[in-house]
Order: sequence, then structure tokens, then C-alpha cells
Amino acid sequence: MRIEANLILFFWAFSIFSCLCFSVSSVNFGYRFHSSAIKAEQVKLPRKSSGTNKLYKTKYFTQILDHFNFNPKSYQKFQHRYLINDTYWGGPKKNSPIFVYTGNEGDIEWFAQNTGFMFDIAPHFQALLVFIEHRFYGKSIPFGGDKDVAYSNASTLGYLTSTQALADYATLIIDLKKNLTAVDAPVLAFGGSYGGMLASWFRLKYPHVAIGALASSAPILNFENITSPYSFYNIITQDFRSESENCYKVIKGSWKKIEDTGKQSGGLELLRKSFRICKNFIDVDVLESWLETAFAYTAMTDYPTPSNFLNPMPAYPVKQMCKAIDDPKSGNDTFAKLYGAASVYYNYSGTATCFNLAYSPDPHGLDLWSWQVPEYFSFSFHFTFFFQFWD
Repeated sequence: MRIEANLILFFWAFSIFSCLCFSVSSVNFGYRFHSSAIKAEQVKLPRKSSGTNKLYKTKYFTQILDHFNFNPKSYQKFQHRYLINDTYWGGPKKNSPIFVYTGNEGDIEWFAQNTGFMFDIAPHFQALLVFIEHRFYGKSIPFGGDKDVAYSNASTLGYLTSTQALADYATLIIDLKKNLTAVDAPVLAFGGSYGGMLASWFRLKYPHVAIGALASSAPILNFENITSPYSFYNIITQDFRSESENCYKVIKGSWKKIEDTGKQSGGLELLRKSFRICKNFIDVDVLESWLETAFAYTAMTDYPTPSNFLNPMPAYPVKQMCKAIDDPKSGNDTFAKLYGAASVYYNYSGTATCFNLAYSPDPHGLDLWSWQVPEYFSFSFHFTFFFQFWD
């Protein structure tokens, strides 16, 4: 009981801190990872044939396809991946806690390798760490692990829902606790962004499984008719405007300048050279999307330390972007300013020689996120921000 009381007190205190400190990136839906398309710039996840590394061991659980219906297809099985670290666990005799990360829309290893907080506090609480992958992502693919089949149509993709994912987590956790003879061990759910939404919903829907949840940067109210569809872009705008009014104005005015240039004779070639775009492809809309991704994702990951979560970036990358835009060496050349800013996100290592807009790899396995959001979360998105940045 003492362990549970300490955990509950800790989560109550930290939830307040989390709300205060992580609100800037609290509504990061609607985006897909837009890579620099330079292979040297991609984040590589460590793979070992043994299925283990120093952070965790890789395990699989035989999961049911459909938790809520009783059709013949519902009883199909798939291999559900999870990662486990028992280095600090006090064991079942002490009823030491189990910290569970409710997996997001991507490869679970990516999230495990960027969730240092759980590893930091595990020794203090003598906690077992478990990271569960979200169905249809990473290696947790139904229909025999065949993406071509699983991703083929609305019938198969109908099993990709947050409700099914939460039931996956509950089923796996209950089975794991039985296998560890730790049925009385308290479970705490952790998550960030969409994973944070899942963690909070998991606590609400399965209170008999989890005694608490820590949801960081989780837009749990970002639904139509509840939260303004402009809130995400307003926050990004404030991020850049708080660094420099000139930075904000340059970005705000750049969208029209890019479009006007693209309509001129030789304009596309000028844009290609200005932004070091590879010779195989140039398009105004894609270029704007490429820049938009750089600004939005940099604001979302504006960490006070260097990071490698989405792309290799320096500490306080928004500040570094605005420094590039405000650099007097670029004079009045708007495109040079934007290129310098975009390079903070896409080419901080300096190894890229050009950017291939026709090639958009997905190093983190976010394949279905763009399908999942409008189908199941009813978010409202407005794309007039290109010209507002973002009033």
C-alpha cells in the first residue's frame, strides 16, 4: 500500500508539472513525418539479431484481432510486440510497480529510445518497464504480418482503432502479470502525444488494470467543437514570434512570395536552387509542405538539449531557426533566410547536399497515421495557416 500511495502522490504532483511544462506541443495531430529524403539524415534504430539491446528485451504476445465482436474473423491472431526491461524491478514479492508505455503511431523502439523519464525513475520505484506497440504499426501487424493485406482496404483497416488498441494493452498486461506471478503489482500507464491520450483513456476505461496515468503533451480535448482547430498553429506562431518579431514576419510573408515566384518564368528553377532541392523534382505545394513540416516539427520538439527524435537537432531549435532568419548576412533574401532555418531541422549535421522532395521515406513507421486521424478522431484542420503563420 505504501508503494501505491507514493506512486499516486508522485503522479498527482507530476501531472501538474507536466501540464505546465509540456503544453507547447499539446496538439500535434494531422502531421506525418516529412523526411529530408537524404538517407544519411535518417534516424536509424538499432537492430540486433538476438532481439535485445541494453535498453530492453523484445517479446511477442499472441493477440486477438477483434476484442468486441464475435465474427469468425474476430478470433484471428497476430503477433503483438512489446519491449521489457526488468533491470530495476523489485519483483512480485514486493508488489513492485509496472510502468507501461502505451505505444503511439509508430515503431515502439523509436518511442522507447526517446522516453528517458521512465528509465530515470525506474530505479527509485523499483519498477518493471514495458513498452507496448500499437497495433498496425512497427512489427505488430495483423493478417499474418503482411502490410499489403493489413493496409489494403477499409475492411482490414477497420481494426485499427484506439478502442481496439486499449483492449490490446489490457489483455497483454493482465496476461503478463499472471506469467510473472505479479497479479497484485500496481500498473502505471505512461504516454506522450497520441500515446498520452491512450494512457489517459486507458486509466478511465480500465481502472482495474491501471491505478494511474501520466499523459505528457496529450491533446485529450482536441476534438471538433471542443478546441479551436487553429490552436495548434497559434501555438507554433507564438513559439517563433516570442523569439523574434522579424522571424515571425519573414515566415508569414514567405508563403505568398514562394507562390508568386513559382508562377513566374524560371521561378521553379530559382526556388530549386534557393532551397538546394535535388534536380529530379520541384513543386510549389510540396516545397511549402516541406517548409511547414520543418517549422511545425521544430516547434513540437523545441527541447532545451540536443535531440535526435525526429531529426538531429540542436538545443532550442526554434531559437536557432530565428537566428538563421535574422542573420544580417542574408540581407533581404527571404529564400536564403528560410533555407537557413529549414537546415536546422533537415540538415543540422551538414551532410546533405540536396533535398529530394519526390522521395519521402518513413523511418519511424508512421504509415497509417494520416489515415487513422480523420477516420477515428474527428479532428478539424484548416490549412489557411500557410498565409497567416498563424494569426
